[in-house]
Amino acid sequence: MLHDAGSWHYEFNATVASIRERLLALAGTSQDGGYEAVLMQGSGTFGLESVITSTVPRDGRLLIVANGAYGERSIKIAETAAIDVVPLRYPEDTPANPEDVRQTIAGDSKITSVEIVHCETTTGLLNPIEAVGRVVHEAGRSYIVDAMSSFGGIPIDVAALDIDYLISSANKCIEGVPGFSFVIARRDALLSCEGHARSFSLNLLDQWRGLENNGQFRFTPPTHSMLAFSQALNELEQEGGIEARAARYGRNHETLLAGMRELGFKQHLRPEVQSYIITSFHYPAHPKFDFGEFYRLLADRGMIIYPGKLAQQPCFRIANIGRLFEADIRQLLDAIEDVMLEMGCANER
Repeated sequence: MLHDAGSWHYEFNATVASIRERLLALAGTSQDGGYEAVLMQGSGTFGLESVITSTVPRDGRLLIVANGAYGERSIKIAETAAIDVVPLRYPEDTPANPEDVRQTIAGDSKITSVEIVHCETTTGLLNPIEAVGRVVHEAGRSYIVDAMSSFGGIPIDVAALDIDYLISSANKCIEGVPGFSFVIARRDALLSCEGHARSFSLNLLDQWRGLENNGQFRFTPPTHSMLAFSQALNELEQEGGIEARAARYGRNHETLLAGMRELGFKQHLRPEVQSYIITSFHYPAHPKFDFGEFYRLLADRGMIIYPGKLAQQPCFRIANIGRLFEADIRQLLDAIEDVMLEMGCANER
């Protein structure tokens, strides 16, 4: 990131082209396979909004599966853009049922698109994107997968899963820094979106055309984030690819879970629906436990965790992704044990 890249310079354009090609390979496809990688300035939510507001027809209807805060965010994005939305909601600890998706589509011929979050990081829950994808494909609808916190950490073959649009972010499992999101799009689906866009700057089709035309972003790109991402892709390859990274994240998760159980904490999700991306834990029942103090004392020790996003139950979350190893997780567990002792609630949890 210390290199100053000119956004119109051929050297930077080559970096952008390489990133796009390598992202397709990570998704198990290529341009010859009928897919395109479109880079979009802004956070992951910008990329998600670009897909929702660019790909649903003006007279179309979007079915959104929601079992957490990020599914609900998609609903808000669509409603703000005046897109007709059909929410299919589940409790935050319950994965989507493909048969419910099938029945909802069958009962509403105006549904043109279906969107689902792969790893719902409200809790760490994994949704069955393969089974839902079969249902959507058989019904001839467009399939949108929010893979923000899973792509690069969980193997995903976009063509095999019948995904039309997959959205992720530079700063999650590929371990870059914030600054842009990206969309893996089926080219035929993307080309059919002419006239659908509700936003000028987030127009996904125009963004792709700009990249194809001269290799450049339509607007000023996040040059330093792109350089960092290129290096992050190098490091992913050096680690052994997505499978090796998934194994490291899995070990982080198992180490965390075993240690937290030993300290008396209870995980929120059932093991069969729990991802190794992020793990939610219930607040201890001890009357002296205060999450604000717990968070601050951990931060004082250099450990930053996530507050909970659950609507009904008090939980907090710990991520297993990023440049983290088992030794880091053990260091966190030691810090949590120290903090619980300092708070006076280590004995009863």
